[in-house]
Amino acid sequence: MKKIEAVIQPHKLEDVKEALKNIGIDGMTVSEVRGHGRQKGHKEIYRGMEYQVDLLPKIKIELVIAEARAEEAIRTILASARTGKIGDGKIFVFDVAEAIRIRNEDRGEAAL
Repeated sequence: MKKIEAVIQPHKLEDVKEALKNIGIDGMTVSEVRGHGRQKGHKEIYRGMEYQVDLLPKIKIELVIAEARAEEAIRTILASARTGKIGDGKIFVFDVAEAIRIRNEDRGEAAL
């Protein structure tokens, strides 16, 4: 099993969710997060004062799927989250040793 974490632009969330749903992946966790990468934020002016906004709003999507579907999910996220501009985000992929469904103690891929 693989865990995929994707940090994306907030306005791309619905596109990514819909694209994953279209390939049969609908179980995910979505969190509102803040951060920055190479872009280092941006400057804004508020009441005549300029200040640095260095932690930008992002969305983190987490999903655990069968290893055989991981590359398909990654390609889908890449295609649906990309704008071509700086700050599009990142995808991280982890190995998952075990998954357990709390309700009935299913284990492994059966728990997904």
